Amino acid sequence: MHFRGVVLPGDDVRDLWVADGRVTFEPVPGAPTVTGSGWIVPGLVDAHCHVGIRFGGGHEDRDGALAQAETERDAGVLLLRDAGSPIDTRFVDERPDLPRIVRAGRHIARPKRYIRDLGIDLEHEEQLPEAVVEQARRGDGWVKIVGDWIDREIGDLRPLWNDRVLKEAVEAAHDNGARITAHVFGEHALPGLIEAGFDCLEHGTGLTDETIAAMVAHGTALVPTLINIDTFPAIAADAGRFPVYAEHMLDLHRRSRETVGKAHEAGVPVYVGTDAGGGIRHGRVADEIAALREAGLSAHDALGAASWNARPWLGHRNVEQDAAADFVVYDRDPREHPDALTDPRWVVLRGEVVRAPR
Repeated sequence: MHFRGVVLPGDDVRDLWVADGRVTFEPVPGAPTVTGSGWIVPGLVDAHCHVGIRFGGGHEDRDGALAQAETERDAGVLLLRDAGSPIDTRFVDERPDLPRIVRAGRHIARPKRYIRDLGIDLEHEEQLPEAVVEQARRGDGWVKIVGDWIDREIGDLRPLWNDRVLKEAVEAAHDNGARITAHVFGEHALPGLIEAGFDCLEHGTGLTDETIAAMVAHGTALVPTLINIDTFPAIAADAGRFPVYAEHMLDLHRRSRETVGKAHEAGVPVYVGTDAGGGIRHGRVADEIAALREAGLSAHDALGAASWNARPWLGHRNVEQDAAADFVVYDRDPREHPDALTDPRWVVLRGEVVRAPR
């Protein structure tokens, strides 16, 4: 197949061909032209989603998980980092028309310190390094722990782990070829996670100038999931027994855009993740890109956080010579017309057209 258009992140009109599932800029004789114009974007990324968690809560079945993956694909998302799933989704890999998934195994938490039945609950925090090894072997190069959650005895967000065991967990992940990330909402857990050497933080709403500087020093990435943070007011409204926690969540929400903007400006790598699954429906990558723009990222940087910057971070190439042909074509420049992201014209995955104009 032959495509012609502006290949982002550049601004030049280029001709590219797809042959044997890969991109080439060398002409392929006889290849039919699919489109002679448009904006060609490396396949979009949702770096925090949950294929296998049903919307509204609970475990998804096989058909439901496949439908979730189909929804992401039709939104132009061709690479997912599944940041914790209660089911084994390897069966998705059997469908070449569905997005590539980088898995982080199951959430690792403590009893009554996370959403029931989704994660692995450890009775003793000293079990964390061993559990990290197990999930590193179950995943695709990532492990996910719950760094903080409401402590009902205190009535507010508190860390789940001590600093020493966090460092041991990081060493266990790295020794087993995995990177490690953590769910974290509040302020208290952040110093221990960052100093322990976590590769990434999810949400990060409690970041301060000091912990942002520490993230920069350690090279820690951030996936803020802003459209999920927008559910904090509803969480607070349901937290009547815990007024301190409720007010804390409202405060974290109020300053969430400012916090992400500060982190990006300071040099923290920021990537797009929607937290789809559970409380967020799949296929909302365009909304998260828009939220990053509200946080102060430029149109170019916000889209890059969901495409050409995020893909190498997860070990996948962009639209380059001999790279896998995973890209999306839009009628309009999605940096200048963000609504174009909601309606991809062509979606190409593994060298095959998986979505075409209706």
